[in-house]
Amino acid sequence: LAPANVVKAAADDGVLAVVVFAVAFGFAATRIKTELRRPLAGFFEAVAETMVVIVHWVLLAAPFGVFALALGVGLRAGLGVAGTLAHYVAIVCLSQIGLILITYVVAVVWGRISLARFARAVAPAQVVAVSTQSSLASLPVMIERARDWLGVPQTSAGLILPLAVAVFRITSPVANLAVCLYVAQLNGIDLGLGVLIAGGLTAIAVSIASVGLPGQVSFFAAIGPICLAMGLPLGVLPLLLAVEVIPDIFRTVGNVTADLAATRIVQGGDAEPIGSEHSKTS
Repeated sequence: LAPANVVKAAADDGVLAVVVFAVAFGFAATRIKTELRRPLAGFFEAVAETMVVIVHWVLLAAPFGVFALALGVGLRAGLGVAGTLAHYVAIVCLSQIGLILITYVVAVVWGRISLARFARAVAPAQVVAVSTQSSLASLPVMIERARDWLGVPQTSAGLILPLAVAVFRITSPVANLAVCLYVAQLNGIDLGLGVLIAGGLTAIAVSIASVGLPGQVSFFAAIGPICLAMGLPLGVLPLLLAVEVIPDIFRTVGNVTADLAATRIVQGGDAEPIGSEHSKTS
């Protein structure tokens, strides 16, 4: 998994090896002096922002490309394509709904909170998640709800939630693997246990490295490495991108819900009784 030459690995589409190197490089960067780490972080932040700009340019042109691809496929396959896309959306969305329901159970059991109170606490953050499809955009209301409804101190919420938004995307590995399994099924490819393990490890690594932006921005960057690690073709991904906005809503809602559940569990209970302020809000 560790590349002898990371540049060659990148040129040969050895995405998993590149991800392993990037994770090791990131951890190693935390061990150098602050005055050396700061410009290094600034450089990669600038590169990341530049790539986001390029991605936005690509997304502006993407509808024309997706339309051309869908038109060609539609002329050959007819209305069957619509059924295929609907099947894909249903599979990914159902996997996310199941994960969200499990998150509620985990929050109630290990967070020592009633289901009704937790549901009311996360509902406004979920609304923001649906409208923006971005965990980052949901962060302010998440901190507010954790403080006012989940009994988490402001200092704890201000530390745990930004960290959770940055690295704890519980829905991403599940949804991304669901996409890859659908691609494999669509192409009639049988996947062995070793391939599934490689895909799962890559999905976890990619979810940690991705950003909390709408899924359309990071769809290829998130799904592509997993498909390559599992030996799956990439040709169908532009077609799936056309309907990604629907599954991405459930991805973001699941991530926001899990982040608030994790914050409550880490806190371990109410920091102080929720009194008048909670009652006023009610």
